[in-house]
Amino acid sequence: MERGPFTAGCSALSWHTEDGKHLWGRNYDFDRLAEGTQVTFLPRGARYALVAGEQEAALRYACVGAGLLLPGTPVLYEGMNEHGLMGGQLYYRGFARYPAPACDGRRPVQPPFLLLHLLGQCATVEEAVHCLEEEVHLADLPFLGAVPPLHWSFSDRTGETIVVEPDADGLHIYRNTLGVMTNSPGYPWHRTNLLNYAALRDLDHAETPFGDGQDQCFSGSGAQGLPGDWSSPSRFVRLAFLRRFALPGRDETSGVSRMLRLFQSAAFPLGAVRVSHQTPATELDTAVLPYDYTVYTAVCCAESLRYYWTTYEGQQIQYLELGALLERQVPFQVPLEAPPLFLPVTPDEQ
Repeated sequence: MERGPFTAGCSALSWHTEDGKHLWGRNYDFDRLAEGTQVTFLPRGARYALVAGEQEAALRYACVGAGLLLPGTPVLYEGMNEHGLMGGQLYYRGFARYPAPACDGRRPVQPPFLLLHLLGQCATVEEAVHCLEEEVHLADLPFLGAVPPLHWSFSDRTGETIVVEPDADGLHIYRNTLGVMTNSPGYPWHRTNLLNYAALRDLDHAETPFGDGQDQCFSGSGAQGLPGDWSSPSRFVRLAFLRRFALPGRDETSGVSRMLRLFQSAAFPLGAVRVSHQTPATELDTAVLPYDYTVYTAVCCAESLRYYWTTYEGQQIQYLELGALLERQVPFQVPLEAPPLFLPVTPDEQ
């Protein structure tokens, strides 16, 4: 079975607003988007599989996120459920290891289906941790011809954000994290790497350190040394810095807007990241580019149950309100992409 190279990027971040809203979001960075990917609503009771082609389960909680309605099982890349549990899957290239089948009664789940299973069955981060530790195990089984190397981030209305990583020595669940996740290496490495940037600060330096009395002639000197490339370690440092110092929004509207601005600092411009090894194409991949780029950005709010998104070409903010859909009984999808919106404000001649 195919196991690599799986070169996708992606960045995830949790945040908050001044009035107590909890946000979680991600950049989806890849060289393609699987055909049929749309913003997807799944009602309570919707059927899904933990392992493709085997016995199905039913969602306890309605969910919304970007994904696919495939025959036999839906797939979400990230999303949120009706209780405000939010999360997503990101590539964990070179590090993800899935153990041999467990014999302790826990149910096997293929890595691409874990996100939907936890959103569909768990109301909180605490319940998701219990499910991971006691109820399921990741199965090293291919889906669409491959076993993708994944790790996961989850957050909820308590504000806690966890990182879940399957490593060679077992499954690790990191509690009360910094609220940032990118790609390989693992979360402990990224956190240790922040020691290399301990001098970063938001305050400008008033003068140079050389004793010549020369004043600084530009702003931003406190963050000199902040890495600016699109590698996973650099994106982690940038987002950790911004999450620490950027001012959160007063309410949900300004909070989502400002969070999308933070994600732009880690976004891949189309053409700037040409991949040397492309992930093998599946039957759903019809438009593969030689570049990774930020295909879309999504932000969830645990309190309002709104799922917001923008796309590379369509920067206008769209949203779907999960709370207004809870009585619906049939899955449906909304197009992810929208044409760019330009608002003319030139006054008519008088």
